[in-house]
Amino acid sequence: MGKFDGVLLASDYDGTLYNSHGVITEEVRSAIRWFMQNGGRFTVCTGRSKQGFHAWSPDYINAPVLLANGALAYDYGADRVVFADGVAAENLPVFEAFAASFPGMCVEFYTDDFRSFALHPDERTVAHFAAQQIKWTELRDLSALPFPVVKIMIGAGERTFEVQDYLRNADLMGVRFIPCEGSLVELLSRTSGKGAGLLRLADSLGVAHADAYAVGDGANDVDMLRDSALGFVPVNGEPLALAAADRIVRSNDEGAVAHVIELLDGMY
Repeated sequence: MGKFDGVLLASDYDGTLYNSHGVITEEVRSAIRWFMQNGGRFTVCTGRSKQGFHAWSPDYINAPVLLANGALAYDYGADRVVFADGVAAENLPVFEAFAASFPGMCVEFYTDDFRSFALHPDERTVAHFAAQQIKWTELRDLSALPFPVVKIMIGAGERTFEVQDYLRNADLMGVRFIPCEGSLVELLSRTSGKGAGLLRLADSLGVAHADAYAVGDGANDVDMLRDSALGFVPVNGEPLALAAADRIVRSNDEGAVAHVIELLDGMY
């Protein structure tokens, strides 16, 4: 029996698990290995799609990975989808209304069968797909979009607050949006999110919600931080995440995840 048997820790990827140089330091890797050797289950919960997540390793992940902001859980070791919660075809009018209100604005779509599409792709879209090594198809018409869709990203640019105001007042039916502090706005199923995904993953692993913890630094981590038993945020996290934190930990450049494991060590 390990001291962390029945304990799940989910970490955001960019800005939390990785330092500012895009590296998981040996300090963090060593702490995670020790956590897993003592019975803990560790995973990543990221806004990235499966197409854009290339960092899985059994060296520091031993639970299904939560992708697309928790809308999809994928077990890389077993090569299978654990669950998916996508936006359905009946919600197509939401995107048609948005496209009419913001003509020419780029929208990226990621389906639950790991295909990627872009409506009105621009230079930033092309660069985004290239940076994450994602193959994609241009959508000429929204009617050609295959459903379900687990992740939608709007390239709002300098109009991000205008887009968010529109979404706050629009009839989004079964869709929700995540307010972001950058130039992108994300949409997903109303019943999904990092928090819902974390608890659903805990259930699938037989982990009590009281033993499911999360660490993240961004606006899209807020519901995961609130829904977890304790939400940890690096001291250099975004204001929305810091406001939702139960505990503030060292920055991602100073081993934030290792600090979380130190705190859990003191709790169990």
